[in-house]
Parts: sequence; structure tokens; C-alpha cells
Amino acid sequence: MSTQSLNTRRKSLQGSTSLSTSRSLFFVVLIFLTSLLALGLLYRQFPDLEEHEAKFIKLPWNLEEAKQLGLVLDRYKEKYFYEVLSGVFLVYIFLQTFAIPGSIFLSILSGFLFPFYLALLLVCCCSAVGASLCFFLSNLLGKKVIKKFFPEKAATWAKAVDKHRNNLLNYIIFLRVTPLLPNWFINMSAPVIGVPLVPFALGTFIGVAPPSFVAIQAGQTLHTLTSTSDAWSWMSITVLTLFALLSLIPVLLKNRFKDKFD
Repeated sequence: MSTQSLNTRRKSLQGSTSLSTSRSLFFVVLIFLTSLLALGLLYRQFPDLEEHEAKFIKLPWNLEEAKQLGLVLDRYKEKYFYEVLSGVFLVYIFLQTFAIPGSIFLSILSGFLFPFYLALLLVCCCSAVGASLCFFLSNLLGKKVIKKFFPEKAATWAKAVDKHRNNLLNYIIFLRVTPLLPNWFINMSAPVIGVPLVPFALGTFIGVAPPSFVAIQAGQTLHTLTSTSDAWSWMSITVLTLFALLSLIPVLLKNRFKDKFD
């Protein structure tokens, strides 16, 4: 094939990739706007609020806003329990899906509003569902962008995943329990480096439980908290460390038995 033909084909492929990326970006923006519309409709379904309360119905960006929101929702929780529950559920998933910070405050808020085990199940489900949706969005757009602009890094990450492919569930759990990588980074990079959805979602559901346990427990005393750091103690850090080590024990045992029988 001539050099001119190769150049023409390369330009054609680049144009196709650009169009595909643009189309992916369009769908991501469309999904984002649709999600905002759904949250707006949810807000309209909420019962009429007092004027001084309505200003607190917003995404909490700090602990004080979470306290004020919790006090308002707690007032309506008895009569409109499922509306409050579904509201926290959808907003939590929205934040996780689009990698927006603030879910830690919703975890604390869940501990304040709901019974402990319901709050824990709610946070774990929201984290798994939201992370999976973020996974799909990243697979739709982020994968193309990273492979186009960082092909060598993408190949290196993929090789690292292949080396641990038989233990991906345990590694996802370990990453969720420990603060080594932020959750939004794990959500967005997982499809790029070839992590399958099932161990990713299941590992997220299991792995977020220990840190969520700490946040929800803190939420039960939300009115006394002055900062999110108050939720952490040496005991909670020790517990998270033990959970992280436990997640790696099956991997270590598996490798040991493999070496023994090989």
C-alpha cells in the first residue's frame, strides 16, 4: 500500500475516532442533564416546606449544611419516610455517578436519619450502583480519551491488572477499604485498565462497608460533630486496617498454595 494511501487511511481513522468521542461526550452531557431533571422532579414531589427550611434542601458541601439538612429531613421523615429515603438514595447515586464530591456527608446524614443497618445497606447499595454507572460513563468516554492521549500508560495499567486478574475482587475490596486511591479515581480508571464490572461492583459493595460503618456511626451523633475528622479515631483506623489485611489473606493463601503445589 502506498504512503499516500496509508496517510489517507490514518486521517480517516482519526476523524472517525474524533466523531465517536464527540458523540460519547454528547451522551454523557445528555445523561447528566437528564439526571438533574430527575432530581428536580423529585424535589417538586417533596411536601411543601416552611420558608426558613427550603433553603437547606440542597447538596451538603460541609458538615454544617449536612446538619441543617438533617434537621429538616428528620422533621418530615416520620410522615414521608419513603420520599426522604428515595431522595437520599437518588442524590447519593447522582454524586457517585458523576464523581462529584460530597457523598461522605450523605453517609453521615444517613446514619442520622435511618436505623444503623438500613443506613449501612443504603450506603453500600448507592456506592455500588453509582460506581457502576460511573464505570459505564468512563467506559463510554474516558476509555477513548485515555487510550487516545495516554496509550502507553493505558497499556501499562492493563498489564498490571492482567497480573492480578484472578484476585481482582480482593484488590478492589482492599482499595475501597484503604484511602490509597480516591473512590472517584477508582471508578473512572477501572474500565480503562480492563477491570470487569462484576468484581468491580461486588468489591465496591463489600469494600465500602467498613469506612461507611464509621461514617454512619458518626452520623448518629451528628449534632455534636464539628468536622468530619471527629468521626475517626485510633479504634476506627485500626478496624479499617484489619479489614484491609483480611481482604488480602485469600490472595496470600492462594499464592502460597500455588507455589507449594507447583
